[in-house]
Amino acid sequence: MKSFLDIHKTDSADLRKIIDNAIEMKIARKGRLRGACDDDKPLDGHMVALIFEKPSTRTRVSFDVGVRQMGGQTMVLSGADMQLGHGETIADTARVLSRYVDLIMIRTFDESVLLEMAEYADVPVINGLTDRTHPCQIMADVMTYEEHRGPIAGKKVVWSGDGNNVCSSFLHAAGQFGFDLTFTGPSQLDPEDEFIGLARGKGSAIQIERDPVKAVEGADLVVTDTWVSMHDSQSTKERRHNMLRPYQVDERLMAAAKPDALFMHCLPAHREDEATSAVMDGPHSVIFDEAENRLHAQKAIMRWCLGV
Repeated sequence: MKSFLDIHKTDSADLRKIIDNAIEMKIARKGRLRGACDDDKPLDGHMVALIFEKPSTRTRVSFDVGVRQMGGQTMVLSGADMQLGHGETIADTARVLSRYVDLIMIRTFDESVLLEMAEYADVPVINGLTDRTHPCQIMADVMTYEEHRGPIAGKKVVWSGDGNNVCSSFLHAAGQFGFDLTFTGPSQLDPEDEFIGLARGKGSAIQIERDPVKAVEGADLVVTDTWVSMHDSQSTKERRHNMLRPYQVDERLMAAAKPDALFMHCLPAHREDEATSAVMDGPHSVIFDEAENRLHAQKAIMRWCLGV
């Protein structure tokens, strides 16, 4: 049984197979009518539980559509529906769900909920997001880069802003896919030392540079993410805006990167905060390819988990 919990916990050869399979499935669907099912229905007869303790647009739609395209069925459950860890232990919930479904995707807050679900489930578990990591997003990002520019190995990725869960998974990917990463942002929001160490241990050059213009020099890819969470208080939002304003990705910053550098943002975005509309809608941006590729990457992840 193979769960997809984090990029650094998955063998690099398997990660490569997932990316290659995602690209193959995307190409296979080109030219088909929207909504058409794949001729090959690898999930036919499979039921997938999609658990959302944390609200979502892209994760919910992309997983639901992906399962349906591959001939499977979904059961969408919210945290309120299940009261995870409140009325019933997570371990017992995992055991019960395993009797009903073939695969579990969970999008939650605390990483411990994901890990306990995976420990006690008898079916594969996929990390749809935790407060600590977001591996499905970065698989889509790697896929997107390679569609546009070829192998990401040896390239320079620059993360500008908050060293959050998406940044953490980019660090995991740096070690597994063999690219370098420079973080530029305020020291209060640096990524976790543990994840920096993991990437460096795999041979990736991981740098922290406070000057954003200097950081993006020679960059092949510039990435940012939202500065605030929907759960942040107004005072927290104002404080974070003040810290992060110098790290906004604007046209001046992109001009310091390579001429053919790409720009990514996993969305949703607060335009004119972490990035300007001029960049998001400009020639470097691949944000909507990136959003689409959540569908294809996650289809490949599900197939890998189920061995179909």
